[in-house]
Amino acid sequence: MKHLLSAAAAATLLAPAAHAVEIEVAYAYSSLFDPTFARIMQAFETAHPEIEVRFRATYENYEDATNTILREAVAGTVPDVSFQALNRQRILVDRGIAQPLDPFIAEETGFETEGYHQAMLDLSRFDGHIYGLPFSVSTPIGFYNMDMLRAAGIDEVPATWPEVIAACKAVKAAGHEAIYWHWDISGNWMLQTEMWSQGVPTIKDGKLNMDTPEGLRALETAQAIFRDCEMKNTGGGDASKAFAAGELGMFFSSTAYVSFVDRSKLGDWEFVTAPYPGQDGAPKALPAGGNAAMMTSASDDPEVRAAAWEFIKFTTSGEGAAAVALTTGYVPPNQKANDLLMADFYAKNPNKMTAVAQLPLLSEWFAYPGDNGLAVTQVIHDGLEAILVGDATDMEELRDEMVEEVNALLPR
Repeated sequence: MKHLLSAAAAATLLAPAAHAVEIEVAYAYSSLFDPTFARIMQAFETAHPEIEVRFRATYENYEDATNTILREAVAGTVPDVSFQALNRQRILVDRGIAQPLDPFIAEETGFETEGYHQAMLDLSRFDGHIYGLPFSVSTPIGFYNMDMLRAAGIDEVPATWPEVIAACKAVKAAGHEAIYWHWDISGNWMLQTEMWSQGVPTIKDGKLNMDTPEGLRALETAQAIFRDCEMKNTGGGDASKAFAAGELGMFFSSTAYVSFVDRSKLGDWEFVTAPYPGQDGAPKALPAGGNAAMMTSASDDPEVRAAAWEFIKFTTSGEGAAAVALTTGYVPPNQKANDLLMADFYAKNPNKMTAVAQLPLLSEWFAYPGDNGLAVTQVIHDGLEAILVGDATDMEELRDEMVEEVNALLPR
């Protein structure tokens, strides 16, 4: 359990308004979202002085978010609003922790005109009911230090993985750290990206769909990145800092890191983002990353639940969603925010436009079904780590082991 509140949380611990209704909110990734919530709270406190928002210590990542709230549900200490990964919503619905938002939406006048378009609402729709409002949506993209690439003789951004591998070898030969592929990002997202980029889902008919040529190629791509490019065994956070410091040629991760690089960039070198590489051409699909605001309140007080709804609605509105784009690299899921930003903001911030251009490719970020979903995530994580550290060298053998172990954990 983390004991320090984030900067955004501390900023909101102000003297409450008279007769204020208090709600508790929790979210993940303080380094990404603290600036976002600080900006949102400036406007929310003005619009709703009757609501006091207390932020809990931030979740370390999305797995931590899910594990924490599952424990809190047993103890009856859940927050009123929890921001959960899109692929982890289902387990909170199945456990009865997440509350349907349909009754609140039904009371809203003109909700359908406030930018909540159907495709985004469907990301949080289960059994015909809406359990969350998407807060941020991401796609995987490529981050490039063009000065470093040009010094290695690479004049154009590589568009396919064979081109990336060739580029990383050239950058290494020039004496620089070449690449980081964010393999351990939450929910096996990058491996799912490699599957979807070939047009193949990671889960099919309730089973791990990697006993296929595409599954083998996904693992072989990871092996080429780790071995042929001599990728360092470090975390994504450290890799993003190294990239921002101008010490890394290519970084493949969530578009969420764009604003971090912009804020932290050291030196006068050209920072460019580009679409995620495909195998033989452009990707055929990409998994939708990001999170949704969910009502997880255990309170029976209608005022508390109404206040929680107001916070969920505000953070996902045009104004709240615009704050997401302004402070991160995420794509606002609210169409009003995108319409507002499109004319000027993206023209001035082309590195954030890359993810927007990839929206037509968005597909499901799979949540592994059943009570062992988090365990499945760990099995796949361990398989990738075995490649990284050199414990696994035969990708066909590793693939078969992963398929057998994962399918034994999935519901029959």
